[in-house]
Amino acid sequence: MPFALGFRIFAGMEPHDRNTRDTRDARDTDTLLRETLRRYWGFDTLRPMQGEIVRAVLAGRDTLALMPTGGGKSLTYQLPTMMRDGLCIVVTPLIALMKDQVDRLRRQGIRAVAIHSGLSPRQIDIALDNCVYGDTKFLYVAPERLATELFRARAARMPVSLLAVDEAHCISQWGYDFRPAYLRIAELRKLLPEVPVLALTASATARVAADIMEQLRFAEPHLLRSSFARPNLSFSVRHTEDKESQLLRLVHGVAGSGIVYVRTREATEQLAEWLRSEGETAAAYHGGLRYEERSARQEAWLANRVRIMVATNAFGMGIDKSDVRFVVHYTMCDSLESYYQEAGRAGRDGKRAYALLLVAPDDADRIVRSFEQEFPPLERVKDIYEKLCSYLQVAVGDGDGASFLFNIYDFCAREHLYEGSVSCAIKLLQLNGYLTLTDAREHPARILFTVSRDELYRLRLRRDELDPFIRVLLRLYNGVFTDFRPIDEQQIATWSGYTVERVRELLRRLWQLRVIRYIPANASPILYFNEERLPRADLYIAPETYQRRKELTHERFEGMLRYATNETECRSEVIERYFGAEESRPCGICDLCLAERRAARLRENGNENGEEDRALRAAILEALRREPADPRTLLASFGGRPERIAELLRTMQSEGAIVLAKDGKLMENSSFKIQNSE
Repeated sequence: MPFALGFRIFAGMEPHDRNTRDTRDARDTDTLLRETLRRYWGFDTLRPMQGEIVRAVLAGRDTLALMPTGGGKSLTYQLPTMMRDGLCIVVTPLIALMKDQVDRLRRQGIRAVAIHSGLSPRQIDIALDNCVYGDTKFLYVAPERLATELFRARAARMPVSLLAVDEAHCISQWGYDFRPAYLRIAELRKLLPEVPVLALTASATARVAADIMEQLRFAEPHLLRSSFARPNLSFSVRHTEDKESQLLRLVHGVAGSGIVYVRTREATEQLAEWLRSEGETAAAYHGGLRYEERSARQEAWLANRVRIMVATNAFGMGIDKSDVRFVVHYTMCDSLESYYQEAGRAGRDGKRAYALLLVAPDDADRIVRSFEQEFPPLERVKDIYEKLCSYLQVAVGDGDGASFLFNIYDFCAREHLYEGSVSCAIKLLQLNGYLTLTDAREHPARILFTVSRDELYRLRLRRDELDPFIRVLLRLYNGVFTDFRPIDEQQIATWSGYTVERVRELLRRLWQLRVIRYIPANASPILYFNEERLPRADLYIAPETYQRRKELTHERFEGMLRYATNETECRSEVIERYFGAEESRPCGICDLCLAERRAARLRENGNENGEEDRALRAAILEALRREPADPRTLLASFGGRPERIAELLRTMQSEGAIVLAKDGKLMENSSFKIQNSE
């Protein structure tokens, strides 16, 4: 039937006929959805919010989805992409997440690629060609790549059906983790005007959500918000001067692996060492470690060879470990967004897990003081800019478009600068368009020949054993006499017949002979110069940018402080309201909900039972003061109802009056006694 005739017949249908057609189309879509879900993921149904998001995407609507960590975000763009023709471009800043998602999809028989700085130019070229001409379904890309002419030219020719933006809060200057590179996504939308966008984030306030939709040029606002409640995650806050014993109490009382977050690199090492002295397997993780060491410690924790990871906030993003049983914040975060994101790494398997915040009396004052250091005067920002350029050896008038591996810890150590001040200065320079600092990511090995071709020819005559190896290098890579070129050591091994380790030995030999400069593969942030280095007098930092960032930082910390000092309202409800939930209900498992339940039981039982409980508590403490005992022995040694005594033991343990030692025996907590006698 000709299309025009078919259209006239459909347009002339009675309303009843059109409704029948719409119902049939919806039924066909639901059937295809279930079949695709079952075929690739082995599920029969979606969670309610996942279903809403998928149907919005299939309807072509720009959508912002707010889903907590572990809520199944990736399925909301993967499923609709597999239900129709074309590919999905996924923008994400996390290299680890890219690799994990690509590997998973490939295991499911789905074609997926990732574009990041860990690939050689040739590998990137092949991957983009496969997206244009092949049957690739998912292209994962870092936001910095969106600005390159190569990517934009290829993207315009790709059969794109969906643009997915992960960690979408990074596009908002009101957000806690603003990254200017995300603003490039709006330019990509101009290249793909008919392609809908799905923005995903686990944490965004109402103001940030509105800004995300504006920055991503939504055709109309469309927000789908999942509940931020985590029914299996018990939130608790402990105000104490003895954080070590509170930490040990949880570590000994909860089985399984966990994360302990601290603010400084030194604290990670000290606390991990102390936990080891207490008989726990613990490792420290922070940005100052070498890449190989970070990877080894992370792998040991993922494989459960190490139980506890003591880390700065450099750890956790993109880590997929569902059975984390506890997350402890040894010090307060500077925002509730950060806290919820990090605490939410516990209990992603749906089983009971614990999120504990430890607060000392001077924590808030200490964080406020650190804010003052992190917001240096504008003249100090200019000082840091000049020191940065000198450190990277960029002269005035040079540097436009240049990129450098950048180790902020080394820079701060050499220049005797406070890391917080440098981080803030770089963020302000980013906001004003001068620089872009990427996250730590893998980089391929690179080489640059430091001798001319004629000199190389003479050298090859003298050193015959290197001759075939040099020939392979020159055959595989162009431009190695004029600039550093990324190389693929596995590819060189294949063409030369050597092992990868032998290839590295020969590259080091050529380096020692000063034939080449060789940078081994590494993982480090990259610092991009968006324009040439300016004289100090021409550097302009907008005062309103500086002031707005300072106000936002304090505003977010006030939200964190309200959560930490709250003693009356369910912890989960406080979090949900912060993120804009209109309706919420008590979780029943946080420390405040449990305290309310205990108080209610005491009121119901009346004063007589209260007197009995106090007498029983005193007897239990007296018994444990003589010697530790296992719970069953205690239950057997006291008269009365066993379930009531067991409940009292749980209450005393929750309050910190007694603790469970590693041998499974209960003992009196002497520090609790001291605190309550003061």
